[in-house]
Amino acid sequence: MAHFENAENKFRQIGATTYLSPIPAVLLGCADPENGHKPNLITIAWAGVVCSKPPMVSVSIRKSRLSHEIISNTGEFTLNLIGKELCEKMDFCGVKSGREVDKFEACGLTPVKAEPLSTAPAIGEAPAFLSCKVKQVIELGSHDLFLAEVLETHVADRYFTESGSIREEDMELVCYIHGKYHSIGESQGFFGYSVASPEALERRGMKK
Repeated sequence: MAHFENAENKFRQIGATTYLSPIPAVLLGCADPENGHKPNLITIAWAGVVCSKPPMVSVSIRKSRLSHEIISNTGEFTLNLIGKELCEKMDFCGVKSGREVDKFEACGLTPVKAEPLSTAPAIGEAPAFLSCKVKQVIELGSHDLFLAEVLETHVADRYFTESGSIREEDMELVCYIHGKYHSIGESQGFFGYSVASPEALERRGMKK
């Protein structure tokens, strides 16, 4: 049997729970006009990237949710990134049902067309959004997992620099940590910074 030395930290077991943190907090947009469902929003904290070529994401949704029904019918949705200024509206969309309230209207948000999708709306006030097409649905238990290809990504003009790079830090994006929303803080580095040359670090405003 392998032997492991005790770490300095002492750990307490809290049970088998979904404690992976932080995770993105986004608003999913969908609509099904053929079946009388207007543009709807649902708060999603269980979303992730699953493939880069083709670009694909996953979202988990309870079968009882209206958005589950809509996406199952249309096979498309948007994922809208959420900044600090939209955090309260995002929370509202997670506790209210689209069967009872028009969430776009109640939150004062603007549904906009999400090219190249046919029905799913995006949020005009969001800093960015992904247009997604469902490729597969996997039944898991309490939730179904929707695997979708990202057909296009849209980012608001105001977050681009003159050189064409994107200032994500200005979006003040929100993440989800075990029932609480948090604003993402300052950058701690960039991919590969641990082995980057001093010149590369200086170009990115970092020093070893």
